[in-house]
Amino acid sequence: METKGAGRSLAWLLATWALTRAALLLFVFQVYAFSDLDVTSDVSVTYRGWYEVLRQGTFPLDDVTWQYPPAAALAILSPAALPFLSYAHAFFLLAFLADAVVMALLLYPRRRPERSLRGAWVWLAGVPLLGPTVYARYDVMVTAVAVAALLAGVRHPRVMGALTAFGALLKVWPALLLVGCFRRRAWASAAVTAAGLAALFAVSMPGAFAFLTFQRERGTEVESLGALVFHVARHFGWQGQVLLNYGSIEFLGPHVEQVSTAALALTGAAFGWLLLWRLRVTRREPHTLAEAAFTAVLLFTVTSRVISPQYLVWLVGMAAVCVSFRASRMGAPALMVVAASFVTVLEFPFGFVHVVTSDRYGVLLLVVRNGLLVAASVTAGRRLWRSTVPPAPAAPLPPRPARPRKAPVSP
Repeated sequence: METKGAGRSLAWLLATWALTRAALLLFVFQVYAFSDLDVTSDVSVTYRGWYEVLRQGTFPLDDVTWQYPPAAALAILSPAALPFLSYAHAFFLLAFLADAVVMALLLYPRRRPERSLRGAWVWLAGVPLLGPTVYARYDVMVTAVAVAALLAGVRHPRVMGALTAFGALLKVWPALLLVGCFRRRAWASAAVTAAGLAALFAVSMPGAFAFLTFQRERGTEVESLGALVFHVARHFGWQGQVLLNYGSIEFLGPHVEQVSTAALALTGAAFGWLLLWRLRVTRREPHTLAEAAFTAVLLFTVTSRVISPQYLVWLVGMAAVCVSFRASRMGAPALMVVAASFVTVLEFPFGFVHVVTSDRYGVLLLVVRNGLLVAASVTAGRRLWRSTVPPAPAAPLPPRPARPRKAPVSP
């Protein structure tokens, strides 16, 4: 009976996955309109423009919107593998393939007693809740690499290290997967792979690391946690502007620099907490690696100056890996991330005009979405700490002073 029940659950999961992903493909292929705002223009315009430059053997040195590590060129150039399709259509199919790879990775070890289908269900639900934006950015490809790295880390640390380094050269954040890794072989593999790939790109393509200088003048993106300060301030006469800057819609004006600096300080504090956790951790289980990575990516995302919709793809992927372990305690933060994904699609693309104009509806959406992410970060951090760091021993009570004995009364 249990085998039949598991088989039915798997069949429902796969059928639902197929239906939801078919819907996403219909939206990005524009068979049906998802919203008034076209979420695919990044692929058809921006990515396609970079593609033409990268084909010449150089990075987009004159385009400050190119803010990605050198291996991102592989994702942008990947549609060349399907020359019989247009650039955009090929990219959408490759993004769909990356989505399928993640699902396959989450399903593969389901027969092991310590694993479950919960992770696959989280991925199944979280991705379509974000809408077609998932297939219109290359973040789902990076997430596939990160998921593969985390799942390999339990048994194959060298493979994890190599995949993590490759992911970090795609979009930096997968480097956070090493936060909970205590195996030297993984760190050594990551260092060797990163050094080799970086040297290869530096020698073969000019401007491989020009992206490091393209973010100095960035403001605070309108969807970030710090942006709430200016959304509220606009109702009290704040004189700044909302402009397209460095590829995203940002606040520019008085006190933006201070808020951006505060966001960087919060990121530094988050990394300090993670370092303290590494120094204090004593109990490590197979799922600790994934839980630490999930917590680190949550903290990085929440404290960033930018929280674009596609960032939620990272969080859904990391949450899915966590809850695929039966012993994981990250169920509540994972559900918060899934809920935040739904609020995110309400905010972008459906409510983006309200966000940009800072009206009450737009501010409410951001408060709810970012509030869910903050709650998920705090909950994940607390549960990670409690499950791995022993409580501090209670200070012993001082001994009570002995009472003086009364002298015996003589008869």
